[in-house]
Amino acid sequence: MQYYLITKWFGSFLLDSQKNIVEQFLFSKDEQKLMNKIEIIRDHRVLNEEKKLADKHNPIVIEKRLQSLGSFQINNSFFSTIQINSESFGFSKELLHSILLKISKEQVDSSLSSPDYQVIQQVNALDELQHIANVLSERLAAWNMYISDEDNQKPIVTVLQQVEKNQELLKQQIETDVKNLAPNMTELIGPMIAARLLSHAGSLKKLAMLPASSIQLLGAEKALFRFKKQGGRPPKHGVIFQHPSIGKAPFRLRGKHARLLSAKLCIAAKADMFTKRFIASDLKKELEENLKNK
Repeated sequence: MQYYLITKWFGSFLLDSQKNIVEQFLFSKDEQKLMNKIEIIRDHRVLNEEKKLADKHNPIVIEKRLQSLGSFQINNSFFSTIQINSESFGFSKELLHSILLKISKEQVDSSLSSPDYQVIQQVNALDELQHIANVLSERLAAWNMYISDEDNQKPIVTVLQQVEKNQELLKQQIETDVKNLAPNMTELIGPMIAARLLSHAGSLKKLAMLPASSIQLLGAEKALFRFKKQGGRPPKHGVIFQHPSIGKAPFRLRGKHARLLSAKLCIAAKADMFTKRFIASDLKKELEENLKNK
């Protein structure tokens, strides 16, 4: 007899080839306990209930996370014909709606409080402070073209001094936070460039999932779009141009140096996100050797 294992938001079911439910495990109707079950599924982990149903049956499964429990057949048409109604088992759609709202809220709260989101906001705030400082400096420069009383300028001067002071404080905070969040990237390319790469990518996880070629061009999106639309020369680098190995290199070598650096950054970002191993010293040594050979 062939069996099929399928999990819905309210329980796990083992069916035979005639679509009869042979065994089942219904989840608790307690919202927190049910949320925990759904979170396990969303994290691509296997439930204990699924393990018990699969025991001794070697069922066909359609979810990749369940492939260790039986025969993984992603295109098996049997699953598209299965109808298991939650309300038939006493689980209302209102309960599902309430749970999904709570899960979404928790995910949003978690994202907004994450260290990489905080770094991104700090980088954005630093850029805005720099813009304010530039505007105030231009205003004072224009004002100084005319004969004026320094007391009249005092409010602007005071604000400018405060902005510049807070810029430095914010920069120090960014350097500390990004070093804790991404120590390999920080060691390899410096805290401010690492922070700006995070800002352009959107998160450390997104950055770690990017290929080296995409990391190389982070910050050059406008130039890349212009190249695709109008032609001309494609950009060779984005934010990483600020690194001395690229910015101070001869023009003809900048593209090669950018590729070498972005390749090491790709590895560093993955280490910071997934393995948490500090490998920057080795990466830095390899990079220096590769740059010399170029």
